[in-house]
Amino acid sequence: MNTTAAAETAKVTVATIRDWARRGIIAATKVAGRWVIDTASLARRIEIGARRLARKVKKVVLTADSIKAIGGNEWIRGSYHRVYLNDWAEYAGIEVTRYNTGNISSASLGGRSIANGRAYDLLGAVSKVYFDVTDGRLYVQHHGADAYDVRYLDGERDQVNLVARIFAGVRTAVAAL
Repeated sequence: MNTTAAAETAKVTVATIRDWARRGIIAATKVAGRWVIDTASLARRIEIGARRLARKVKKVVLTADSIKAIGGNEWIRGSYHRVYLNDWAEYAGIEVTRYNTGNISSASLGGRSIANGRAYDLLGAVSKVYFDVTDGRLYVQHHGADAYDVRYLDGERDQVNLVARIFAGVRTAVAAL
C-alpha cells in the first residue's frame, strides 16, 4: 500500500504515515525511493490509536443543568421535574427546510438528502424527549419501532435507529460543553 492510501485508511496525513514509517511505528520498506506500507501493521496501529482514544473519552454525565445548557426547557409540576428538549430532531441529525405553508421543502438525515415524506414520518415518530431529574435518565417517547428504513435520494437504503441517534446526539452535545 502506498502512503496516500495508507493516510486515507488511517485518516491521517501522508506526512504522518511517512513519519511512522521512518520511526518504525508501522512496518514499511522503501522501494524506488517510495514507502510501501505493510497493511497488517497499519491496521494494528489504527487499532492501537482507537483503543487509546476510547480510554481518553470522558464519561458524559447528564444533569438538568447540562440539558438546559444545550437548549432544554425545565418543567416542574408536583413530584415531576423534567427538562424537555423540543428541538430533538437536531440531535438526531434531521434537518428540514420548509415552505411558507409549513410543508417540508427539503430534508436530510446526517447530512444526506432524504425524501420529504420520510422526514415527515421520522419527525412524527417521536413525541417527547426529556431528562427526568428525579431518576437522572433521558427518555424518548416514540410511536412504533426504534428503527426506521430510510432511502436516501442517492438510492442507497439504510435502517436508522432514531432513538439511538437522539441519545448519541444529546450525549455529544453535552460532552461538547
